[in-house]
Amino acid sequence: MPIVVIIPVKSFRLGNQRLADALDQQTRARLGKALADHVAATVSSVGLVPLVVTADPEVAEWSTRAGFPSLADPAQGLDAAASTGVQWALHTRSSWIVLHSDLPLVGPSDIEALAGPVGEGGSVIAPSADGGTSAIGSEAAVRFSFGASSFHRHLLRITTPRVVARTGLLLDIDSPRDLAAAMATGRGAWLEEALR
Repeated sequence: MPIVVIIPVKSFRLGNQRLADALDQQTRARLGKALADHVAATVSSVGLVPLVVTADPEVAEWSTRAGFPSLADPAQGLDAAASTGVQWALHTRSSWIVLHSDLPLVGPSDIEALAGPVGEGGSVIAPSADGGTSAIGSEAAVRFSFGASSFHRHLLRITTPRVVARTGLLLDIDSPRDLAAAMATGRGAWLEEALR
C-alpha cells in the first residue's frame, strides 16, 4: 500500500508567532518556508510523496512550484488539517503519516524509520521533546488531538503503535530556545543561511 506523508503548513507570513520576540516577521516567513522546504524535500528524497495541506494561497503556490501536491485545509486548526489529509489518503487507498513542517533536524533515515512500520501495515508515533507529537502514521483513521502533551493522548488513540524517538523528530521549532538548540548542532547549521 502506498504511503502519503501529510505535511500541514500554516501561512509563512503568519507562522512562527512564538519567535516574534527574537525574529521580525520577514525573517520568520523565510524560516517557515525554509523549514517546510527542508521537511518536504527530505520526504521526497526517500521516494515518498509529501502532501502539503494548507489554507494559504502563497503556501499552495510554493508547493506547486516545488512539485509537491497540495490539498485545501479547512482552516479549523491542526487536527482538522491532519484529518483532511488522512481522509484523502484513505480515499486513495494509501497509508499515511502526518509530519510537522518545523523539524529542522529531520533526515532521510528518520523518514524511513517512520515509513517502515506503516509500510508493514502497522502504526507509528514520534514524540517531540516537549511531549507533543512530531509524527503519527497508520492505515486507519485516527481522531487527532495535537497540542501540549499530545503524545500520550495519541498513544491511547492509535492501535499498538511503534514509538520512534529520534533526534531528527524530537526537536521542533516552538521557541527561540528551540531555534538556538537546532542551530548549535551540525545537522541544523543550514538554518543560519535561512535566517540571513
